[in-house]
Amino acid sequence: MKEIKCPKCGTVFKIDENDYNEILEQVKGEAFAKEIERNKKEAEEKYLERLNAEKAKIISENEKKVAELLHQKELLEKSQKDEVEKALSKKEVEIAELKGKITNAANEAQLKVNEAIAKEKKVQEELRIEKQKLEGELASKKKEYLIELNAKDEEVKFYKDFKAKQSTKGIGESLEVYCHTEFDKIRAIAYPRAYFEKDNEVIEGTKGDFVFRDYDENGTEFLSIMFEMKNEGDGTATKHKNEDFFKKLDDDRKKKNCEYAVLVSMLEPESDLYNNGIVDVSHRYPNMYVVRPQFFLPIIALLDATSKKTSKALATIEEERQRNIDVTNFEAKLTEFQTNFGRNYDLATRQFNDAIEEIDKTIAHLQKVRDDLTKSENNLRLANDKAQALSIKKLTKDSPTLKAKFDAIDSEEK
Repeated sequence: MKEIKCPKCGTVFKIDENDYNEILEQVKGEAFAKEIERNKKEAEEKYLERLNAEKAKIISENEKKVAELLHQKELLEKSQKDEVEKALSKKEVEIAELKGKITNAANEAQLKVNEAIAKEKKVQEELRIEKQKLEGELASKKKEYLIELNAKDEEVKFYKDFKAKQSTKGIGESLEVYCHTEFDKIRAIAYPRAYFEKDNEVIEGTKGDFVFRDYDENGTEFLSIMFEMKNEGDGTATKHKNEDFFKKLDDDRKKKNCEYAVLVSMLEPESDLYNNGIVDVSHRYPNMYVVRPQFFLPIIALLDATSKKTSKALATIEEERQRNIDVTNFEAKLTEFQTNFGRNYDLATRQFNDAIEEIDKTIAHLQKVRDDLTKSENNLRLANDKAQALSIKKLTKDSPTLKAKFDAIDSEEK
């Protein structure tokens, strides 16, 4: 039997098994149907809610995407607009710069053209001025040459008339006076330390006409010239040649210890050789020259300048030689020191090696003595040990007579 309690009144009913199962089936069927209906309704409501939520979500997301796309579109349009404006602005700047460069280039070109025109005008003006200057100098030089030529013509006429009126000795002396006067005109300016005087010292029966010596600031002579002046009148029967006086002039140069010899000569007036200027005859006699009177001062200036350069060169060579001598002496002393040092080093090395060898020998000998002493010490130690171990008892062990005597001594002492 099954019991069923009424949910309203609380009354308990007893029913059999079949009735109970039938009621249970009825209850279950109705409740199940209601539950299914209810679940279906709830499911439909939830589905609609979810569908509406998803629809709303999709609409919201789409709206967001649309809004974002619209925003990106606006940004893109704005960016493109900015890029276009920047590009246009840049192009405008470049166009302005190009226009400025074109303008500057045109201005510079015009400026260069103007400068070139001005320079050309300046050059033309300078050429004109230079041409006028050269024409003026040419006219002045031409005038000077004409004056000088006229003066030379007058001088030639004077000398011809002068020679015709004087003896041969007088002509020669007049040439000497001329040379001396010409030198004295420039002595103080050109040769303030020079000596130029008549050669009055007769050696072996001869002497020259003038001796010239020049000295440097240290008083050292760097130039010496023996001068001989020779002239003769146009009417002289025997005509001399310049080379007739070369040997005597060379001898006088040597006797007076002069470096150069100069013959100032008016001999051989028609000679093209001697009329062309300074003639070097060193192939005949060393350091000898022949000049006309107008080249008297130039030959001194030439030899003086040459000797100054030679003197400076010799001084430089001497300084270099002395320097080389100093270097050579230093090297010789250094070599001598190295040789002596090497010899002393070898000697000291041999002595040192000998001393080391002797020390080694002494060490070997002392080692042998040490070994001998060590052995002797061992023998003494052994002997001492044996002596310490020796006793009356041991000594008298095999000698009854001695043992009896020692025993008697001991008894007496006691």
